[in-house]
Amino acid sequence: MALTASTMLPLGTQAPDFHLPDVVSGKSISLATFAEKKALLVMFICQHCPFVKHIKAELAQLGKDYIPRELGIVAISANDINKYPADAPEFLKEMATELKLNFPLCYDETQSTAKAYTAACTPDFFIFDAERKLVYRGQLDDSRPSNDKPVTGTDLRAAIEAVLAGKSVASEQKPSIGCNIKWKPGNEPNYFG
Repeated sequence: MALTASTMLPLGTQAPDFHLPDVVSGKSISLATFAEKKALLVMFICQHCPFVKHIKAELAQLGKDYIPRELGIVAISANDINKYPADAPEFLKEMATELKLNFPLCYDETQSTAKAYTAACTPDFFIFDAERKLVYRGQLDDSRPSNDKPVTGTDLRAAIEAVLAGKSVASEQKPSIGCNIKWKPGNEPNYFG
């Protein structure tokens, strides 16, 4: 496990489109899936990462709290399942079912979506406004598996509240920290390492 921070993609970046299968329904998910939503949260997670396991209940709670309030949410896993079989779609489906996720959890087999978003770690969070311009890329909160701070979602929730209210999101944002995305050999992006 390499402790990795977000790349901090420039604010204002347009959300890259994607077409990925939801591991639960099998439906193809894309930006168009969320066209009617006021904002969109894209998060890169996986099943095996201790940083994601630490916050998994809060990830499920985000869906319960914000999908009724016009936030689109999609979770994406891009890990190499040859080396990390616990992140294969069937185990992602088990995780989604166990957590009762009310948003799609997609598998990015080619890792092209993760690269398009410059995703670096699990978890990695990106919030886009109504025009699908990036307004937040940072941490959930200050909690980590080893620091005894409670999981509150404070940073991410403040950004969501601001964008849903049509307000500016604070530009000072702390990068998310977690395990690096497990790139397939030879497929590592230029920002990795």
